[in-house]
Amino acid sequence: MSFIRAGFTGIAALTLGAMAGTAAQAQGLGDFYKGKTITILVGYGAGGTYGRTSLLLGKHLGTVIPGKPTIVVQHMPGAGGIKAANYAYNAMPKNGFFLLMPPEMSIVSELLRPKKVKFKTKDFTWLGRVFGQNTTVVVRRDTGIKTLEDAMKKEVILASSGKGSPTFLIPTLLNALLGTKFKIVTGYKGSQKMQFAMEQNEVRGVALGWTAWISGRPHFFKDGDKSFALPLIQSGFKRQAGIENVRMIREVITDPEDRQIAEMLASASMLGRGLVLPPGAPRKLVAPLRKAFAAITKNKAFIKDAYKRGLEVDPIGGADIQKKVNKILAMSQKTVLKARRLIFPNTK
Repeated sequence: MSFIRAGFTGIAALTLGAMAGTAAQAQGLGDFYKGKTITILVGYGAGGTYGRTSLLLGKHLGTVIPGKPTIVVQHMPGAGGIKAANYAYNAMPKNGFFLLMPPEMSIVSELLRPKKVKFKTKDFTWLGRVFGQNTTVVVRRDTGIKTLEDAMKKEVILASSGKGSPTFLIPTLLNALLGTKFKIVTGYKGSQKMQFAMEQNEVRGVALGWTAWISGRPHFFKDGDKSFALPLIQSGFKRQAGIENVRMIREVITDPEDRQIAEMLASASMLGRGLVLPPGAPRKLVAPLRKAFAAITKNKAFIKDAYKRGLEVDPIGGADIQKKVNKILAMSQKTVLKARRLIFPNTK
C-alpha cells in the first residue's frame, strides 16, 4: 500500500475531523488551508488516465483554493479502485485535507457487490469531475474479430484491473446479455500495463475508456483496415466523439430491463475522473471547494495542460453529479438483483 498516511484511522480520524470543523468555522478558508497540504488518493496506478488526471489537479487545483495549499497525490491500487474507496469511506481523515478520486464504477460496484464494497456512493460529497468517457471494448485485429457478433463465436482473452473496474464489468455484462465469449484475466495495475500486455500479445484486448485509448495508444487505430486494433462496442449514454460509428451496448439490447442494467453500467461515463470529500468532512468546505473545482476546469492553463497530457476537459459540477448519483441509486431492487445474478452469479 503506497498511501503513506494509512495510520490515521478510527477515533483519531473523527477527532481530526471535529477539530478541523471547529477551525474552519473560526477561521477564514484561506487561513484554514494556508501553508497546509491536501492529499488526493487514487485507487489506480500512476500511468493511466486516473493517475494523469490526479497529477493535473495536483498541479493546478491549489492555485484556486483560498490559502493556496500544496496538493500531493498518493496511490492505493487494488480491486478496480474499490480498495481506495473503501479506505476513504471508513478510515480516511475527515479533516478536509484528504480527497478521493473515486472509481467511475462506484455506483455499479455498490449495487452489484454489496459484500465487497464498504462505502455508500451518495455519502461522498462530490466536488466535480474533469471529464467522462465511454468504456470501449478494443481487440487486436489479428484475432479475426471484426464485429461484436464475431466475439459471440470465438473466445477472446481480455485484461482487467479487478472486478470493480469497467475492464471486468463491461465484458462480463456482454457475456451475460449477448453471449460473447470474453475470457477476463484480472490483476493488471492500470490502463497502461493492460495496453502493454495487449501489445505484447499476453492478452488480446481490453475494455477501457476511449480517452485512455487515444491518449495511451493512438497508433493502435491508424491505417484503417490494417490498423493494429479496432473498437467493437462502447458503453455510455451517447456515442463518443471519434468513434461515432461504433455501436453502444444500450443500442443492441432489446429487453427494457436489460437496457436499464446497461444504463446502470453507463453511469461510469457520467462520474468520470473527479474528486470527492469523504463523509464527515466539514460542510463549510463544500461550497468553496466546489467553486474552486469549477473554476480550475475553466482555467485556460489547466485546459491546455490537460490536452498536453492526452486528457479531455468536459466538466460537470459536484451538485449536479450528486443529484444524478441519487437518481441512479433509486433503481428498482428487482433490476439490481437481476444485474447482480447476471454479472456476479455467486453473489447473494
